[in-house]
Amino acid sequence: MKEIGSFVNPKNIALIGASELEGKVGNVLMKKLLKFKGEIIPISIKHEKILGIKAYPSVLDYKEKIDLAIIAIPSENVKQVLEECGKKKIKNVIIISAGFSEIGNNKLEEEIIEISKKYKINLLGPNCFGVANPYLNLDTTFSNLSAKKGSTAFISQSGALWSYVADISHSKNLGFSAYISLGNMADLEFSDFIEYFNKDKRTKKIILYIEKLKQGKRFIEVCKKSRKKIIVIKAGKTKKGKEATISHTGSLATDFEIYKGAFKQAGVELVESFPEAFNIPKQKIKPKGKKITIVTNAGGAGALLTDYLVEMKYDVQPPIDLIGTALAEDYKKTFNKLKKEDSDSIVVILTPQAMSQPEETAKEIVKLSKFKSVIAVFLGAKSITKAKKILSMEKIKCYTSLP
Repeated sequence: MKEIGSFVNPKNIALIGASELEGKVGNVLMKKLLKFKGEIIPISIKHEKILGIKAYPSVLDYKEKIDLAIIAIPSENVKQVLEECGKKKIKNVIIISAGFSEIGNNKLEEEIIEISKKYKINLLGPNCFGVANPYLNLDTTFSNLSAKKGSTAFISQSGALWSYVADISHSKNLGFSAYISLGNMADLEFSDFIEYFNKDKRTKKIILYIEKLKQGKRFIEVCKKSRKKIIVIKAGKTKKGKEATISHTGSLATDFEIYKGAFKQAGVELVESFPEAFNIPKQKIKPKGKKITIVTNAGGAGALLTDYLVEMKYDVQPPIDLIGTALAEDYKKTFNKLKKEDSDSIVVILTPQAMSQPEETAKEIVKLSKFKSVIAVFLGAKSITKAKKILSMEKIKCYTSLP
């Protein structure tokens, strides 16, 4: 079993790519980390201080031991800083940066795997949403709200789905011992963290959102040994849902029936829907017409909704994934193109992430509704209250849960 405890229980964290600039990923993460109960070590070649905390040009300039490093810089610079992490003997590293196998850049992903092997680094990501541990006020994700404490560990191949459950954890009876975003699973994957949470005293239940498994046999063995209840949500039940997962994390999904067999062997509980896994109310989403286009800032939610609508006999186009950093302007540009296309209905998904603009996006949906039949799926509670009001005033249906 790998020593991966410092992903959720670190004493200190180096943030590589920390930034003073509002709206930058490194700034969003710094603000989140200010609440962390341990020490933050900002790494920046541009600033001597970030949000009042002394910064260092490199991890090699910090003299003490570093428990966990988070890399949030452009993908072309990741190799160099990962080498520096290796030389500094940092054993656990999260790569938030995207631009690897999920966009077909397999060569770069293979190169970072080689570096991590050379230095025996446990690597989480790349193209990863981060981790959270509410007990330490640790939240390295882009969710708008941090989750409540509880006894459920959520391990997911979708980051944005965490934004949704973290948001509703305050209004529903939901609490978490930890959250892990796996991203592209270049190194660490489901089995590594199932083993870890199986021994974690705070965790009573483990929920998995799966697009693909890397090592099916190992997964089955690890789940069989687990003393904790394991619940699985699987995207890609349908052919079109499977295509959506491929475009989301580069997951070459296997036939759903094969997965069903594996889950049965593993002794895990496969649920029909995302809300069922978290014991929250589901909503039946019924767009008008037959030909449906989904626009989303959450690839995982797009894939799950595609599965649902295909099973309801809709003709669903491949989801347009604007990714988690999408602003209202990004939605607007997409809507302008869709006005001219022949979909019967457009379904707009938004999960409340730090960069999201729910109210402004709602106003763009109102404009689109003059040209097209449109419904909104704004997943959350507190963060989307005002947006929901804007939509309801214009009699546009707004769902706040997945079906």
